[in-house]
Amino acid sequence: MKGPEQGTISAARVWGLRLLVMTKKELLQLRRDVPLLLFLIYSFSLSVYISGAGITMQLKSASLLVHDGDRSESSRELIRRFREPTFRFEGEVSEPKRGLEGVNQGTAMLFLDIPPRFHESIRGGETVPLQLQVDTTNAAQGLSAASYVARIIGDVSRDLAAGRLIAASGGRLELPVVESAPRIWYNPNQDETWFQSIAHILRMITLFAFLLPAAALVREKEHGTVEQLLVAPVMPLHIMLSKVLAMTVVVLVSTMFAVTVIMKPLFGVPIRGSLTLFLILTALYSITTAGLGLFAATVAKNQAQIGMMALLAISPMFLLSGITTPYEAMPSWVQTVMALSPLRYFAEAAYGILLKGVGLDVLWDSVLTMGLLGGVLFSLGMWRFHKQFE
Repeated sequence: MKGPEQGTISAARVWGLRLLVMTKKELLQLRRDVPLLLFLIYSFSLSVYISGAGITMQLKSASLLVHDGDRSESSRELIRRFREPTFRFEGEVSEPKRGLEGVNQGTAMLFLDIPPRFHESIRGGETVPLQLQVDTTNAAQGLSAASYVARIIGDVSRDLAAGRLIAASGGRLELPVVESAPRIWYNPNQDETWFQSIAHILRMITLFAFLLPAAALVREKEHGTVEQLLVAPVMPLHIMLSKVLAMTVVVLVSTMFAVTVIMKPLFGVPIRGSLTLFLILTALYSITTAGLGLFAATVAKNQAQIGMMALLAISPMFLLSGITTPYEAMPSWVQTVMALSPLRYFAEAAYGILLKGVGLDVLWDSVLTMGLLGGVLFSLGMWRFHKQFE
């Protein structure tokens, strides 16, 4: 029995050495591709910082124009409530049409028109209409601004009603009050840089897990070296698996750099869960996405076509997998289609590990689904690679 066992071990050793040599070759080729290497370094360093520090979905410094037709104590108090950092008071206009022109021209996002007799009407217990014009060209920002204004007006109305009731009771009225005591978990300061920087990392992992192995395989086809490799003492699995392993190592090193050098020190993004588990799942996701990239590489004839196919395949994943818009807010048919996107499950795992500190006991279903998708996609790429050289 020693002879067959030793033969099996020797064959496995040779197989592994060949895979190691092929993987080293892929890393050396990537090092020589200076433009792609510079793009990789930028995407996991400066680009992460710009995304976290420069992109925000929260309403900040919304420009406000006001026409104060009353110029009273009450109107000034109302204007005072529109304060920084949410609003930026741009000044008053002499007539309402000037404010509307500012909204139409884009110099102001909101225009508030306070009518004459505003103070007199509210002191007399009358209902006073206020006109608010909001530029909702950016629908999310416009709706957010309108919601903030509605809350401000509601607070003013509540304060006036409470003051009137207390005055009528001689100052002895105790009103029942329902108070909200929300508890914000995982991001208590609602720091948007945490979400944006992690989302950008997920996008870059997806892009390069698809692009790097696909570009490496197409480069072989352009240079005519695939045929040479096929007649060499290596299997087709060596050719594809070496590209996947090499580029997965590159993605892991880049991700580790972005998390430990950019996100945690500069933005204070917590790593509440296991960083090792996050990197293991990143490797699994990279292999999953690499299978899709290798399949595209077997169809494309040059690297320009790979770039176009990357846009076609990855853009829907970016937009519809839950890292740009809430997954639950999408139409049901989109949710059904995006169940086939591995990024959806990787995003759940990444946010769960980094911000919530959960482990496989919670994320096992997402990890299992991502692994199954990875097996299917990689098998599809292998089948297509074999088929084109039959």
